[in-house]
Amino acid sequence: MQLATVLGQVVSTVKEPGLGRFTLLLVQDTADGAAPDDGASYVAVDLVGAGVGEVVLVASGGAARVAAGADAPTDRAVVAIADTVIRSGTVTYRKT
Repeated sequence: MQLATVLGQVVSTVKEPGLGRFTLLLVQDTADGAAPDDGASYVAVDLVGAGVGEVVLVASGGAARVAAGADAPTDRAVVAIADTVIRSGTVTYRKT
């Protein structure tokens, strides 16, 4: 799993039927919850109701497909919303 920050939503009125029940989120990886990395953003299906600005855990590959259900073709899925990130005993992120 990877920590990521939710940047926004992707709205699609026409999509594969297995994705019909999901909100699609635009996310970007973050090293320790503090700020998004400089890397590219990507789309992940939202399984937990995450909102813009929240730090989330993203599963990828087979784990994302299992979490989303076998009928949803996805490579990445938001599976948790982080409350706190602690690195080497120091809190680097705390949900406000």
